[in-house]
Amino acid sequence: MTSGSTLVKHSVRIAGHSTSVSLEQAFWIALREIAAQRQQSVSALIGAIDAARDSNLSSAIRVFVLESCRCGILPAAGKSGADAVAPAPVLAHLAENLKAADFRTG
Repeated sequence: MTSGSTLVKHSVRIAGHSTSVSLEQAFWIALREIAAQRQQSVSALIGAIDAARDSNLSSAIRVFVLESCRCGILPAAGKSGADAVAPAPVLAHLAENLKAADFRTG
């Protein structure tokens, strides 16, 4: 796999407690874009995801980012409105990683 699939660990404060979250860089980028669009901090967004989750936090964040992409919450770079189809930088990075991934078993 490419280096984009390497986990990156960040420390965040959620409800007054410090914790660390490990995600691939593409998910951190998308999370920052979503937080900026919502005009909130990444920590506040992670706190909201944490409050609503029913799985581990890293998985919940990945699902949140995926659903945000699927719903069109992240506009394509430099586009808005009807021209915004997909979050190009994030999806392009994820697609590149999927192409490079070896899904064969055994």
